[in-house]
Amino acid sequence: MIVLSLVVVGAAGFFKLGVDRFPSVDLPTVSVRVNLPGAAPEEVESLVAQPIEEVVNTVDGISELRSVSGQGTAIVIATFKLDRNLESAAQDVRDRVNTLGRQLPEDATPPVVQKFDNDSTPVLTLALAGDRSLRELTELGDKIVRPQLERIGGVGEVQVVGGLERAINVWIDAERLKAYQISIAQVRDALARQNADVPGGNVTTTKEELVLRTMGRFTDPRQFEDLVIANINGAPVKLRDVGRVEDGTKEQRSLSRLNGVPTVTLDIRRQSGANTVEVIKGLKDALPRVSAQLPQDVQVEVIRDQSRYIEAALHEIQKHLVLGSILASLVVLIFMRSWRSTLIAAVAIPCSVISTFGMMRALNFTLNSVTMLALVLMVGVVIDDAIVVLENIFRFIEEKKIEPKEAAREATKDIGLAVLATTLSLVVIFLPVSFMSSISGRFLYQFGITAAVAIMVSLLVSFTLTPMMSSRLIRVSDAKGGHDAGLSEQGRGREEAGDKQQGCRVAAHRSAPISRP
Repeated sequence: MIVLSLVVVGAAGFFKLGVDRFPSVDLPTVSVRVNLPGAAPEEVESLVAQPIEEVVNTVDGISELRSVSGQGTAIVIATFKLDRNLESAAQDVRDRVNTLGRQLPEDATPPVVQKFDNDSTPVLTLALAGDRSLRELTELGDKIVRPQLERIGGVGEVQVVGGLERAINVWIDAERLKAYQISIAQVRDALARQNADVPGGNVTTTKEELVLRTMGRFTDPRQFEDLVIANINGAPVKLRDVGRVEDGTKEQRSLSRLNGVPTVTLDIRRQSGANTVEVIKGLKDALPRVSAQLPQDVQVEVIRDQSRYIEAALHEIQKHLVLGSILASLVVLIFMRSWRSTLIAAVAIPCSVISTFGMMRALNFTLNSVTMLALVLMVGVVIDDAIVVLENIFRFIEEKKIEPKEAAREATKDIGLAVLATTLSLVVIFLPVSFMSSISGRFLYQFGITAAVAIMVSLLVSFTLTPMMSSRLIRVSDAKGGHDAGLSEQGRGREEAGDKQQGCRVAAHRSAPISRP
């Protein structure tokens, strides 16, 4: 009943296990990113990177601190010791960066603190293909496709790559500014001041309270041309006097191509801990509904799909798991020469493997390359204990001529200490793998735990299920001739005839007369 309970729990947990390519590992790395538009790498290093490094360096547990300064961008990367909690480390870095306040340049964007997450790689990449401009494809992807995909369960982020976002561009003629003696800063301040919705306060009546808001944001690009920049000698200088307004696009900072043609792609990332295969399945199920909302000449194509590799890899591992179990059983059959003994020993393989799934579900493990590799390797190990106990039971029946039920109890008691020592020695080998103090130890944590649990379940099976099945399936007649009971009657007859002939020769030799010289 104990083994049956473990098998039922494991079978129920198997269908709730997540499927992924690798185990989810939190590497102790935190990055701080700040943008300073238009600044050279030297300026970014001195004005942005160095102040951030100085405050981040005071965080406890840092093993390495480095920064990368580029054109308008600074990235500070802090690598912590493996025993440092990543959540608290990220919060400490965030608190230190917030103390900078106004020490960073005014034009710098707010610092973005991020943890390194191996779940941040896209699980699915889609492309919008159609005979349309890049700006139209960007609008379709950003306004129609992305909102629909973000509603799918398990989706963390949908990022548009290679698009051209709409922007109102104001082109200023430097010669006209010089003629009017107006600086570019005045133009910028006028745009920020007059193109804004400003709160107007509250108006309280006897029955209600009204909230006022001044509507100042332009809704038509042509309205920007009538924006007043300055007054010179009582005459207003409008934006059209010093430049022009264009309903265009932002500067393209990324590029995507499909079959050599520029296109728009959408990188979809899953939420941390979500089932990769289930998320991709939900996205694919939603694609027909999303495609129905697009123009007929625009198609959504899948160009990268992680579930294909994951399913193919797991299929191969599962095939080797089943094949290994069959081959291990055949080896037992060759040496045992009894299908009953083979069945008793082979039952330990599915019982141990299926019961391990319950532990994997309890510890929030996933079906990935590491855990499945552990189960494949354990196929030849979990059957060992059952073979040793079964062989000892068979020996008790053969040599001591006792009933199978009594032999199962006495033989298990006789060999129990040796089997326990062998099993624990294997556990001691695999379990420390999960606690290695390195990055490899983080990836192999699930491997060691899975292997150790499978071995311990096999020990339980050999002490409970194997003796019970042996007492009911092994017959006394099978043990009378040992494992050579399968010899044919003709072979036995030849042996008996040979023994008689040898006996006659010995008798004749003894009765021969002794001659004297």
